[in-house]
Amino acid sequence: MRHVLCAVDLTHMDDARALLAEADKIGQPQGAVLSVVTVLPDYGMSFVGSFFREGTLKDAAHAAQAALHALVDDVLPEAGQVQCIVEIGTVYEQVLEAAQKCDADFIIVGAHKPDLSDRVIGPNAARIARNANVSVLVSRLSQ
Repeated sequence: MRHVLCAVDLTHMDDARALLAEADKIGQPQGAVLSVVTVLPDYGMSFVGSFFREGTLKDAAHAAQAALHALVDDVLPEAGQVQCIVEIGTVYEQVLEAAQKCDADFIIVGAHKPDLSDRVIGPNAARIARNANVSVLVSRLSQ
């Protein structure tokens, strides 16, 4: 394992902290590079986007980047360089794209206990695992 990509949801910070710590625990003993990614929804071109002031999505991306850096500093204060990635779009597509861009050979994502709708439409974690070209660890999260 050379490069681990950890996908976190900044709206669930406790889960993001746990997932990032787990990613470090897996990759650190092997000297793997660690990247962390979060994905913001793209509403910019939709009807909904017309209700937000121009630059709102850009501001959100900057805030997410700062939040990722703060998360890494909080959870892994002794870590060396950790790449923080903010993508915009569909979660599973952007996580897979980020994995390709950073040449990750291992992806870790979280998943909550599935409910009926998850079984019908498939959660992001399942889509990432199904479509990734590399190994994916789906870690069961709280809730």
